Amino acid sequence: MKVWRSVGIAGVMSVALLSAHAQMTPVGLWRSIDDDTGEARAEIEIVDRQGVLFGRVAKSLDPDPKAVKTCEECKDERKGQAIVGMEIIRGVRHEPDDKRWGGGGKILDPENGKEYTVRMVPLDGGKRLQLRGYIGPFYRTQIWQRIQ
Repeated sequence: MKVWRSVGIAGVMSVALLSAHAQMTPVGLWRSIDDDTGEARAEIEIVDRQGVLFGRVAKSLDPDPKAVKTCEECKDERKGQAIVGMEIIRGVRHEPDDKRWGGGGKILDPENGKEYTVRMVPLDGGKRLQLRGYIGPFYRTQIWQRIQ
């Protein structure tokens, strides 16, 4: 009986540790927050494909019916595509021996068509995600909130 109880406790602890580790990755559903207004803009789903992260706009939260719905400023195959459903995060990898994710990955701002090299850092036990997009020495930072 004691052996089975020990195995059961170890199993529960393993699941809890894996769950906590999963929360410390950018994988999941996020609410993007506008860095100028502090308003929620969209829901972004980040997925892991064989160790590489990709993210798409799952839902727009913009209440303005005249808001731009396609990426007219995009410079690649996304030009003219609908923003909802668009892949805006590509090629993000975990940086070994660090809590950051980046590895040369890119993030697109579909409102202006600019693509940035991205770094992501989970904060507050994975409840928030700091995204910093770089173009040369210049950068822009946003904090996204995890949707449970």
